[in-house]
Amino acid sequence: MRRGGFSGRRWQATLAAILSLSAALSLSGCVVAVGNTSPASPSPVAPNPKLAGMQYLYGSAEADAISRQAWTALVAYVGDRVKRPVADSVVLAKGATLEAPRFLSCAGKRPAAVFDVDETVLLNLGFEQDDLTGRADRAFPERWRAWEASDGQAVLPTPGAAAALADLRAMGVAVIFNTNRDSADGAARALDAAGLGPAVHGDTLFVRPDGGTGDDKDTRRWRIAERYCVVAMGGDQLGDFSGLFDRPGGVAERRARADGPRIAALWGRGWFVFPNPVYGKALKGAVDDIFPADRRWHPTGEQ
Repeated sequence: MRRGGFSGRRWQATLAAILSLSAALSLSGCVVAVGNTSPASPSPVAPNPKLAGMQYLYGSAEADAISRQAWTALVAYVGDRVKRPVADSVVLAKGATLEAPRFLSCAGKRPAAVFDVDETVLLNLGFEQDDLTGRADRAFPERWRAWEASDGQAVLPTPGAAAALADLRAMGVAVIFNTNRDSADGAARALDAAGLGPAVHGDTLFVRPDGGTGDDKDTRRWRIAERYCVVAMGGDQLGDFSGLFDRPGGVAERRARADGPRIAALWGRGWFVFPNPVYGKALKGAVDDIFPADRRWHPTGEQ
């Protein structure tokens, strides 16, 4: 035996132990990296909860089809109203309720259709992309003011909107925008950029400060209906049709307001809703608010 060395038998035993350990580590998927000081792989980033709604509204063929379907139905309905004028508009009168609706008169007035702007006639692609990918700690009001002051180019019309508004104007129907944007100039720029103008402030464009009642659009609607026979309205939130929908109430109560017998008859017959799963009062409710207690199910034996 050499000094400081191994006998043949001891060497074979040691080699066998090393091979056995190597095989065990390989099978377990474990990797030993002696002296490896590289940082650990970062944890996966959780998907932004807003992404699914944006995927649907701004990217899906289904949302495109629903939007075009709504515009086609709206133009057909308005065309019928132009051929067969009606006595009343589709704007609820002051003092009316959802349970007992009354409507403003059309006597001697030119027909008009009134639309919300954002996510009804145009898509705010630039703002929403920034909202999704930009810093989460930024305040919404400042970002929105900057967006309204921008050149308005990062928008698109909702699918079918440009052709539909052109058809309405060709029928002699005034196209009027009633928006909760604060800047009339910014709204007009965005509408022009989307190919949806013209929009003249105080005539065919009304913005949030015009009514003096904040986000409630009723005062502006009544002002429009004094001059025009409003035969159709379009929006992505129920407040685009009446401020009565925005009274305090839970998810079920709000749904019941839209489903009352007198109001339900207006959907697709003067009131037209466009899809928006990205933001707004529609996005409320926990599981128990959304699913009725008597309409729940699990496979047998599961809780």
